Amino acid sequence: MAVVLLCGLLLGSVLVEAAPSGDEVIYMPGLAKQPSFQHYSGFLNVTGGKHLHYWFVACEKNPATSPLVLWMNGGPGCSSLDGLLTEHGPFLIQSDGITLEYNPYSWNKIASVLYLEAPAGVGFSYSDDKNYQTNDTEVAHNNYLALKEFFRLFPEFSGNDFYITGESYGGVYVPSLAVEVSQDPAIKLKGIAVGNGLSSYEGNDNSLIFFAYYHGILGSQLWTDLQKYCCAGGNCQFYNNPDGNCSLRVQEAMHDVYSTGLNIYNLYEACAGGAPGEVKDNGDHVTLYHHGMLSPKAFPHWHKKMLALAVVQKPVRMDPPCVNSTASSTFLNNAYVRKALNIPPGVQQWEVCSFDVYRAYGRVYQSMKDHYLKLLSAMKYRVLVYNGDVDMACNFLGDQWFVDSLGQKLLVQRRQWLYNDGNIQQIGGFVKEFSNLTFLTIKGAGHMVPTDKPVAAFTMFSRYIQNAPF
Repeated sequence: MAVVLLCGLLLGSVLVEAAPSGDEVIYMPGLAKQPSFQHYSGFLNVTGGKHLHYWFVACEKNPATSPLVLWMNGGPGCSSLDGLLTEHGPFLIQSDGITLEYNPYSWNKIASVLYLEAPAGVGFSYSDDKNYQTNDTEVAHNNYLALKEFFRLFPEFSGNDFYITGESYGGVYVPSLAVEVSQDPAIKLKGIAVGNGLSSYEGNDNSLIFFAYYHGILGSQLWTDLQKYCCAGGNCQFYNNPDGNCSLRVQEAMHDVYSTGLNIYNLYEACAGGAPGEVKDNGDHVTLYHHGMLSPKAFPHWHKKMLALAVVQKPVRMDPPCVNSTASSTFLNNAYVRKALNIPPGVQQWEVCSFDVYRAYGRVYQSMKDHYLKLLSAMKYRVLVYNGDVDMACNFLGDQWFVDSLGQKLLVQRRQWLYNDGNIQQIGGFVKEFSNLTFLTIKGAGHMVPTDKPVAAFTMFSRYIQNAPF
């Protein structure tokens, strides 16, 4: 297969020679058979006493020459190990929280992948002073420092083609880091890929109203009122509209989307555990279900509730609604697994998202347009923006508007793209190509594209990495 050639120019597995031996994962609990590739888990130390946990999985066949890919989940405050264990990692967690099964569509089939838990306070990452207040610009710089530390520990990868990828709030993490990396000639940055990313608060919130109405979530009377109060001169402005009547209708629409029990990450999937509400008292702790990438201005009552929870006497956990992370938490907090991953005993318990990081996080950028334009102006980085088309947290329409707003030269008109599922060719979604920029949808996928559509997602990733036509 063509996808294997990129990794497999040499027969057999090639050992990673200069990597830190103390970080190598020698035995991975949960697997019936240990992997043929090497993988490493440890900490990348950056300024301010911050220690960012990484899990690095080498390419299955030829890590010496295969591309290196950095992956970051979003939040802000959510762990990239969720991407490893439930999306595109080499092994996927099973519902028992004990067993791992090999993923036939793992990204490390064709690339070495570095999963970084950032910022400090997320997952196993920590800071010596336990101060987890940070912001977009500081996170970008610390991620760059962590990346430099990775190349110091793994110098044999410094010459490999390098890609920065992520999803959700990775829509901020990825381009902001890429701009900083682009100034460093020692790193062979080739491009970025952002899945269901937050590119613009205004675009995301405005497009969500259209998405909700045309997917049958909003009633006709509410839609009529939204148009009446929010669409002066035919231009609908649902985001931060000063008209009080508009704001009330937008609040009602957002309630219908986020607070009625719908799965915001995949409209057509059931909500794991049932409709969760917003806050649940579990006895020993309180769980807060966060509302994805929605801006604080669009849903103020939820953010007030979040701030109020900061003073409760019980620990507060923050979970994505309708997503069951119990298996991952059970697995990663197992003492044998922590030891296998070289996690010191004093490091906090792993949680999929950090309440402490989220509530103190400073959102500097309202739009990532300037970052994209800086990268595209260099004329040497390939940019992929992809969206599952039934996600409501970061919907495809908003990202499509964002890509169009970048004003790049159109090379290929919007068309369907195809992939092989077994011996049957299927429509993967739709794609529109500009100079060094591609916007692509994955039909029937939600926020976590590789989880929902693993074959289509792997095909997309393969073609992007290999610079092959979609």
